Amino acid sequence: MKTVKEPIVTLVGAGPGSSDLITVRGLKALKAADVVLYDALIDEDLLLQIDDSIPKIYVGKRCSKHSFTQDDINMLIVENAFKFGHVVRLKGGDPFVFGRANEEIDYVESFGIPVTVVPGVSSAIAVPSSQGIPMTRRGVSSSFWVMTATKRDGSFSEDLKHASQSSATMVILMGVRKLKEISSEVNKYRGSLTPMAVIQNGTMQNESCKVGTLGSINSDVLDIDLSKPGIIVIGDVVAEHPSFFEEEVQRVLHSGM
Repeated sequence: MKTVKEPIVTLVGAGPGSSDLITVRGLKALKAADVVLYDALIDEDLLLQIDDSIPKIYVGKRCSKHSFTQDDINMLIVENAFKFGHVVRLKGGDPFVFGRANEEIDYVESFGIPVTVVPGVSSAIAVPSSQGIPMTRRGVSSSFWVMTATKRDGSFSEDLKHASQSSATMVILMGVRKLKEISSEVNKYRGSLTPMAVIQNGTMQNESCKVGTLGSINSDVLDIDLSKPGIIVIGDVVAEHPSFFEEEVQRVLHSGM
């Protein structure tokens, strides 16, 4: 007779992309799972760390192409916890940074199922760092502001305006498709020479980083795959990127021809 395991759920932050950036605690939880529900941006190499006998269920949401709604995901977590026992909900970055972790926790706990959270390395910090862009630097930036580009209704978050009026480094998630609009909005409050970077596939082998300024980044928009997610960084710290000044010199020379 098959033994029914006690239902438990662990929310694990997988880190910013590369499979080796998950925490040791997160990897231990992953290897102890009876079933894994994973997101779209999870590195496939990380899934290879899980025994072949363990069910792996994709529940990703990408660019309006949702395989499941959030309500569907909540129900799947509970159903699989009662069916298999230990559910690991594997989420990109950190579960509490725009990861809707609280919604999942509230729903799961309403069924009396205990939930544990394993923090992850947030892409908001790690991805710029992988490109040599610091969030803070003495004499340049003493704080940073992490935000999403738009609200549920599609309008800009008020935080975008407030952050633009500060001297803080701005880190904007889920905003690549509105890159032109974002740079135009921020340019109302910051000079057109303010450094800016767009990073995609962060920490992965195919990572790309486009650097420029608020005034020049629009000319590069066609070189950026707007169908893929990315991180936008705005502020003087972007000038720390190794290729920033070289890229700007090339733009000036090209525009003068």
